[in-house]
Amino acid sequence: MQSISLKKILLKREILSLLRGLVTQLISPIVIQDQEGVVLVADLGMDTATTLSENSPESINNLTVNEGLNKIPVVLGDEILGWVIGDEQVEQVADFLSYLANREFEQKTLAADALDKYREINLLYTIASKMSNCLDVKEIGALVLEEASRLISSTSASVMLHNHQTNCLEIVSAKGTAENVNSLQVPANVGIAGYVFTTGRPELVNDATQDPRYVINENDCYAIICAPILTKDRTIGVVNISNSEPVSYTSQDLKLFSAIVTQASGAIENAILHESKLREQRIKNNLERYLSPQVAEAVINEKEEVSLTTSRRRIAMLFSDIRNFTTKCEELEPEQLVTYLNEYFTQMVDVIFNHQGTVNKFVGDMIVAMFGAPSAIADREYWAIAAAINMQKRIKNLPIDWIRENFITGIGISSGDVIVGNIGSPQHMDYTAIGDEMNIASRLQGLAKGGQILVTRSVYEATQSAFEFREFGTLPVKGKKKLVEVFEVIYED
Repeated sequence: MQSISLKKILLKREILSLLRGLVTQLISPIVIQDQEGVVLVADLGMDTATTLSENSPESINNLTVNEGLNKIPVVLGDEILGWVIGDEQVEQVADFLSYLANREFEQKTLAADALDKYREINLLYTIASKMSNCLDVKEIGALVLEEASRLISSTSASVMLHNHQTNCLEIVSAKGTAENVNSLQVPANVGIAGYVFTTGRPELVNDATQDPRYVINENDCYAIICAPILTKDRTIGVVNISNSEPVSYTSQDLKLFSAIVTQASGAIENAILHESKLREQRIKNNLERYLSPQVAEAVINEKEEVSLTTSRRRIAMLFSDIRNFTTKCEELEPEQLVTYLNEYFTQMVDVIFNHQGTVNKFVGDMIVAMFGAPSAIADREYWAIAAAINMQKRIKNLPIDWIRENFITGIGISSGDVIVGNIGSPQHMDYTAIGDEMNIASRLQGLAKGGQILVTRSVYEATQSAFEFREFGTLPVKGKKKLVEVFEVIYED
């Protein structure tokens, strides 16, 4: 409670004037004392009233008060500030002084609240300024703990975020003894932290070890405050501050701590989103080395038509290989050859991606591409042939003379049902296709001369209205009784 002095109230001249007007002229004076019996006013109700400011303390304190007079306390709540003593109108004076004391208390309380509010706003502004340019969750967590520990006595503090995969709260930032348990994981519905996370309501617990929710660990504490990290639609974690000493946290501590955590919640959420976007971008960048940007986006967004699980699918397969590559290798230094190959692959992959294809793998100088996996597409045979034609044309338009003159490719395309998905060992897996049609496309690529594009009947029948073909002949395939009919794509250079 704010300290209110009866002496200071009476030292205000307007108050004494009001008191003089309040009482009529009395036969015997009214005496006003403070709570310790020191006389503040000696003769209220006489022609003049003497106060402590008008006479020396000694002269007033030497006044004697007759026994048997009325003695009424001046009160503020349950506290006695002083006494009013006399024969007449004593209660009236005491009630008036009590009213003045309560009004002064209210004014002081309002002023104190306003000051607290200003300090709180200033604190939150400072925290917000420090966090405004920070996009690292751990760094934001450290700022929160630093500010909270500076204002609230503590021996330990931590920021815990919810891990959806484990459904646990995990420490991401720690201070004090909590640094010794940095690897601590708490199930999201266990302990005081779990309760705060589940309910979304802050908790203040003094003598925490007696609380049935308290979880014993290396970071023992006596008193704890825990506040949730809230976003618009969910709780993403909690912030704890605690003390191993027998202290008692107050509701004001809880209010201040909650305000700090609330201010930090938005910054933490933004940092998590930023980290998620960076992680997504890294994944996307890696995927786009093998898949077209559209397919990579579909994989990231987990669209229903995209699946990396092993399944039987109908796709078109393209094999492209440089003729006489081994001989060409002997003409260049290895470093120069790698430079040319990288330029060649860059251009070819760009064409494949622009035609909704997926790069399955590189085998030496050979490119294997799929159309229709992992994302199903209509007219897969059409896109495969269109890609093949544009690959042949792109080579002839490359700015490097040596590549134009020496990288002459043959391409084979087949379509049909194959097994597609992640295939390999637990240590290493490839997204690839297995089946006869893959083998046939490989055989066609081996038969094709430089600049030729050879396709199977299934590809021919699906695209004969869109492209020009001529019969090439038949091809025996191991394991198949029937010969495979082969067609050559006719296109303009």
